[in-house]
Amino acid sequence: MNITKSLNGKKLEIALEGRLDTLTAPELEAELGKTMKDADSLVFDFTKLDYISSAGLRVLLAAHKTMMKKDGMKVTHVNDIVKEVFEVTGFSDILTIE
Repeated sequence: MNITKSLNGKKLEIALEGRLDTLTAPELEAELGKTMKDADSLVFDFTKLDYISSAGLRVLLAAHKTMMKKDGMKVTHVNDIVKEVFEVTGFSDILTIE
């Protein structure tokens, strides 16, 4: 998985490419641990994310909980496969998805 990040003022944008699964979720978690403290809002761009597993969902949920104490988090450009995972797991009711 490739992680591209940019911090514009207090808005952190993270684009993911590939698979967010058991093998790659710790990488994203570590990156968020380093960069979220400087951000007030977080935007995930899933344009190139092919797949997400329960390990990836766990990282998103942790990030969501942290950012709810600030200005929030949203997920953009979700493909049909990832959208279906969000719907089946109830994450579509928890996350802001655009």
